[in-house]
Amino acid sequence: MSGEAVPRTYVQEVMDELAAEAVRGRTCFREQWTLEVRSEFLLQVMTELRNRWGFRYLIDVTAVDFHPKTPRFQVVYHLWCHDRQALLRVKAWVDTDPPSVPSVTGLWKTAGWHERECYDLFGITFMGHPDLRRILLPESWQGHPLRKDYPTEGPDWDLD
Repeated sequence: MSGEAVPRTYVQEVMDELAAEAVRGRTCFREQWTLEVRSEFLLQVMTELRNRWGFRYLIDVTAVDFHPKTPRFQVVYHLWCHDRQALLRVKAWVDTDPPSVPSVTGLWKTAGWHERECYDLFGITFMGHPDLRRILLPESWQGHPLRKDYPTEGPDWDLD
């Protein structure tokens, strides 16, 4: 059995077992599976992926700004299952204003810094995060520099 066939089969099995109302879609590109979940089910799905299916390693959390599309933001999680050598990408659209999704810090401690980075650079609020504040930029920084509507020359600072 090749190393590539096992994860894909396992990930397909996992996705088939998730609640149908929680899943918006799934795709496979270059043997990497992506699961798109409804944001209101995000915490439920992530809990199941971690506790039932063994995705115990949260590789990263990031976001994509689709400005001017609505919903504007998509939060992207990369999960790894060591037992099955399986990678799964989970995406959730953020359709609230201001943008917010539930925090997954209760499931993966490493989410704390990843979510702070998304908050800092995109302005996405992670509800329930124990210490949501800027991590890369100074607290006095204006705006969120990875948003597509952020001025490319930076904030309007008076440097005199």
